[in-house]
Amino acid sequence: MADDGNVRRGDEDDRGPGAAHQVFVVMECLLEKLKVLNYEEEVLAKHNMKNLSRHYFVSSTYLASNPGEQFYMFTIIAAWLISTAGRPFTEPQEYDEPNATVSNILAELRAFGVKVDFPPSKLKSGSGEHVCFVLDRLAEEALRRRGFSFRRPNYPTETTEEESVIEDDAELTLSKVEEEMIEEPEEEEEENVMDLEALKLRTTHTEAEPSSKPDEILESTVDAAEWNLEVERVLPQLKVTIRTDNKDWRIHVDQMHQHRDGIKSSLKEAKSYLDKLQEDIGKTLEKVSSREKYINNQLEPLIQEYRSAQAKLSQAKERYQQASGGVTERTRVLAEMSEELEKVKQEMEEKGSSMSDGAPVVKIKQSLTKLKQEIVQMDVRIGVVEHTLLQAKLKEKSNMTRDMHATNIPEPAAGPFA
Repeated sequence: MADDGNVRRGDEDDRGPGAAHQVFVVMECLLEKLKVLNYEEEVLAKHNMKNLSRHYFVSSTYLASNPGEQFYMFTIIAAWLISTAGRPFTEPQEYDEPNATVSNILAELRAFGVKVDFPPSKLKSGSGEHVCFVLDRLAEEALRRRGFSFRRPNYPTETTEEESVIEDDAELTLSKVEEEMIEEPEEEEEENVMDLEALKLRTTHTEAEPSSKPDEILESTVDAAEWNLEVERVLPQLKVTIRTDNKDWRIHVDQMHQHRDGIKSSLKEAKSYLDKLQEDIGKTLEKVSSREKYINNQLEPLIQEYRSAQAKLSQAKERYQQASGGVTERTRVLAEMSEELEKVKQEMEEKGSSMSDGAPVVKIKQSLTKLKQEIVQMDVRIGVVEHTLLQAKLKEKSNMTRDMHATNIPEPAAGPFA
């Protein structure tokens, strides 16, 4: 889990089909780490918050979530984990800027040496894969600060009563006997095969010989006390221990019978209590129904009076609504008439002020004076232009006269060679 920060979390194609459900596992591990850090007393009790569910920070359509509440819870827990990890961090408030808060949290996460390759906007929703990743890494840093480390669990060995029997070296087990029988060489088995020919010869030989059976009953001469001592000495060696196999169907059948007997005995005891409880509930229901009927009979006149008063109240509300509707319509008409009256007053004031005001006359006089001055200037300019044209015409006429005299020069007289 510590190496998850070095894997690019945005490349969905490079991840397996179970990557969509990995966030659930991360959230469950995060919740266990928070419990180890005692977040119930240090965070939840301080801020008066409820306990987190196993998939609180997981974004899923199957989970009813409140983004604002999730984001606030995320910032509070992240700030507490950063402080627990040994770095001072101001606890965010509910109305702080979300972008600034998220940037500060990511900056602290980078300070712990964690590679962050996603934008801060991924954390603003308060849930999702990146939120679980950030909280998980901060929880690891806090646990490392406190010197806590997870170890492999030590599972206790389950021993049954049959297996707990101390086996003596002298005891015989069926498994050992079977192993010894299997380990015997095949040659010994062949030697143990009965030879029929030898048996026939042996029987014929015994028939030929005289019978050696005793004529009287044999009596033992061994002392009974010595016999008992020998039996006690040899008895442990004759003990056979059968190992029970949990896969044997007989054991399951015995367990089923035991459970059935336990259920029957518990059912008998519970049935009596349930019958008694049923009787008590029935009596209580009868009492409640009788009390209900008595109360209904006693309160019937009051109920009728209440119903009549309620009907009158509904009628009065209906009349009030009708009256209030007429008042509202008249109020609207009054507002419109008042608006029109204000417009007329404003027009009258403007006309009165314009009639009593001499500013327009002054403006007209000033315009006339300016117009006269412009007319005089135009007359002067027209005179100048006329004079200029007259001079131009005179000059042109003199030029034409000069040209005419120049064209009428007499030809020279004819010479002697003409």
